[in-house]
Amino acid sequence: MAGQVEGKVALVTGGASGIGEAIVELFAQEGATVVATDIDELRGPELAARLKKAGREVIFLPQDVTSEERWIEVLADIGKRYGRLDIMVSNAGIGIGAPSIVEMSLADWRRQTAINIDGVFLSVKHSLPLMRRHGGGSIIMMSSLAGLRGAATLSGYSATKGAVRLFAKSIAMECAQVNDGIRVNSVHPGIIDTPIWGKIPTGATGAGQNAPIDPEERARFATPLGRAGQAIEIAQGVLYLASDASRYVTGSELVIDGGMNAGGVVRTA
Repeated sequence: MAGQVEGKVALVTGGASGIGEAIVELFAQEGATVVATDIDELRGPELAARLKKAGREVIFLPQDVTSEERWIEVLADIGKRYGRLDIMVSNAGIGIGAPSIVEMSLADWRRQTAINIDGVFLSVKHSLPLMRRHGGGSIIMMSSLAGLRGAATLSGYSATKGAVRLFAKSIAMECAQVNDGIRVNSVHPGIIDTPIWGKIPTGATGAGQNAPIDPEERARFATPLGRAGQAIEIAQGVLYLASDASRYVTGSELVIDGGMNAGGVVRTA
């Protein structure tokens, strides 16, 4: 039985760990040829080697998503290897918090913006020509629940993810305007059990400093479903948007958050 993305070529940024790794694995399992990129030049090659050993079509390319020069090189490499690009998943991102906005440094603000916004902008700018060459495809931008609602101590992160949400809608309209066959959507995870939780500062720490957060403990009280999500649950949503099953879906936001955005709940048991 053919996989849901059989025969398609996909590029996944931030693909060496967490949600990105789960997306790479699921896409490969469902028949796609996957190009995983990341700044992690240890985990990335290990992931590609493991999946290749299992008979999957996966390669790893090192990439800093803030470098336009590197974007040009990566897309040229994909064009030379495969002659096409069907799926672009702009997943790479970071979260930098501060006890309050007055304590956030301009350097941290700009670093977060460079990766979370500029990186997504560059992914679209440089993937569109190759995608259009073969009649379309799907662009999926990783936003966040923080892009839909405010988050104290994470105002900078929320700003970047809100920008991604509206950027996705605008590019969806731009692609529709020229009828290029490219659909564009955003995905908004809630509390997901991934390594990023060990890298997000809490309000009790100094600006730019890290303190591990237990996602399961936080989700137990904050999420109607009472648990943290798993990376594979986000990957399954991304797979839907990448596949032909979502051929009538563009400019939409897929929220996968255990019900957090729906409202609060006082748990009695």
